[in-house]
Amino acid sequence: MVNFVECTTCHTTLQLPHGAQSIRCTVCHAVIARTTSGAQRRDRFLAYMNHYVPPSVGRIPLPGPTQLPSAFGRKRALIIGITYKRTKNELKGCINDAKCMKYLLVNRFKFPQESVLMLTEEERDPYRIPTKYNIRMAMHWLMQGVQAGDSLVFHYSGHGLQQRNYTGDEVDGYDETLCPSDFQTQGMIVDNELNATLVRPLPHGAKLHAIIDSCHSGTMLDLPYFCRMDRTGRYAWEDHRPRSGAWKGTSGGEVISFSGCDDHQKSADTDSLSKVISTGAMTFSFIQAIERGQGATYGSILNAIRSSIRGSDSDLGGKIVSSLLSMLITGGSFSIGMRQEPQLTSNEPFDVYTRQFSL
Repeated sequence: MVNFVECTTCHTTLQLPHGAQSIRCTVCHAVIARTTSGAQRRDRFLAYMNHYVPPSVGRIPLPGPTQLPSAFGRKRALIIGITYKRTKNELKGCINDAKCMKYLLVNRFKFPQESVLMLTEEERDPYRIPTKYNIRMAMHWLMQGVQAGDSLVFHYSGHGLQQRNYTGDEVDGYDETLCPSDFQTQGMIVDNELNATLVRPLPHGAKLHAIIDSCHSGTMLDLPYFCRMDRTGRYAWEDHRPRSGAWKGTSGGEVISFSGCDDHQKSADTDSLSKVISTGAMTFSFIQAIERGQGATYGSILNAIRSSIRGSDSDLGGKIVSSLLSMLITGGSFSIGMRQEPQLTSNEPFDVYTRQFSL
């Protein structure tokens, strides 16, 4: 049996082993004692999700003796689209991204519709609004009971930012962050937490694909290996394992992430690609690559995404996501004409031109 507590210092959600009265946070190393209120809130969320997830997918157990689901080869996805409506940070295309990604997963990759959980501001159900708490709980739902043969997808379209890292775990000295709909009051979700929740627990035989369409998203999952590819398609894997020795890999599973840009870059929210509606440049180009038959390998997808965005560079310059927001928070400066280069990261290096892409 596993209980959950929230770090009172950095607000990371932690798994508290059965019988333990305290735990040391894996992110900030603070010692946190068991609390009742946090467990009760999680119980209510999981009880709700047991009504959302049909028995064929596998129910999420409340704290108590757990049972692994009997079905293998399950597909499950968490899709998040945030437009920050009625705020100065409003975006236009992120909910469109979420809807398009769900359509792709259900119709092209045969994900059961009932096993795709979508969080957007359009949802009437309060548990499906993309608040910080709901995103955290939904990530735990995605990972609940994961086993060999499972295929998981995590898609995020919204604001991404950076903040100073003081632990020495980041090559560039900055943590990357996702911005929930209530980030201005509740704070952001840091890449360390994404790694601890989505990456490290993944067991042998299971795989997770992440598609992160936000600014500063190059290493959003803190994966150990970064595929540095030039404009001719030549590439080399960079070792981004922390000098501190902190483990950022999986428990035997496979995690591969496509991101909208490098850590120092901005991502576009634009109608210049679809010519009809606003979308994230990364999400639109990813889906387009699959639909045009360019999705055979990870290398072919990455090259197709980059070519699509480069072809629209002249239209994207004035529509860079969160430039002012990033300047205010990080103290950086906005560079006119900055271009985004989608990136690929993984828990292990591999040949991007021979590894077949599959969800």
